[in-house]
Amino acid sequence: MTRTLLVALAHPDDETFGVGGAMARAVDEGHRVVIVCATRGEVGEIADPALATPETLGQVRERELRSAAGALGVTDVRFLGHRDSGMAGTTDNAHPAALVNADPEVVVGQLVAIVRDVRPDVVVTFEPGGIYGHPDHVTISERVTAAVEAAPDVARWPGTGAPYRVPRLYYVALPKSVLRRFQAEAREAGVQWGLADAMQIEKAVEDSEIDAALDVTPWIARKKAAVAAHATQLGTVQKMPEGFTDRMFSHEWFVLARGERDGELLAGL
Repeated sequence: MTRTLLVALAHPDDETFGVGGAMARAVDEGHRVVIVCATRGEVGEIADPALATPETLGQVRERELRSAAGALGVTDVRFLGHRDSGMAGTTDNAHPAALVNADPEVVVGQLVAIVRDVRPDVVVTFEPGGIYGHPDHVTISERVTAAVEAAPDVARWPGTGAPYRVPRLYYVALPKSVLRRFQAEAREAGVQWGLADAMQIEKAVEDSEIDAALDVTPWIARKKAAVAAHATQLGTVQKMPEGFTDRMFSHEWFVLARGERDGELLAGL
């Protein structure tokens, strides 16, 4: 029986690093996968000036996401159309089109319409802390969670499709033990790794809170191809020691937010 996995995150490349293996696996098992991206990552890094300019980065990263999705076997990619809010404390946080400044009801309404259209069996978004506190990660986690709760309510957003109750909502997460290992490897390699540096271990998800830990080793090649598609964002990853990407990409971790606890993200798919 074909089921549907909906992955709703903030920026191009979020989907590949955290959920790429799960999506590739779901596709290979014959299931439908839909990616929803809230922004086009307009204020992300530019690893090589030849790849993009600040003015073209959003367009370039949209193409990168579509290419990465193709490497994973995903053909349905949707954008909400909000602007990247940038890292916490930057001037981009104040941009009127930034996701963090969008009317929450507008964003939730967009997501409710997609949920009712796609009717997913599983929805995945960031854990409430956004992995490392990025304002857009935190915001999309809040809005997706609200949309999952609102989608069954016939009184909310009439005209956006028939009400629908999502069976399971998962948060993609990074356990403390994994973050410690990644930080140690970056430190030993003398690499300033943005994720490891930005995230405080004490705010990370406890290992005991993880409900689904997927070994996606069989899909590492596909995941690597998807990561490589996000060429503008690869400055730090490319500096890490040999073998790091295999260790980093071989597992994916999730916390169950809504639905039955079963220890397996794709159980029932």
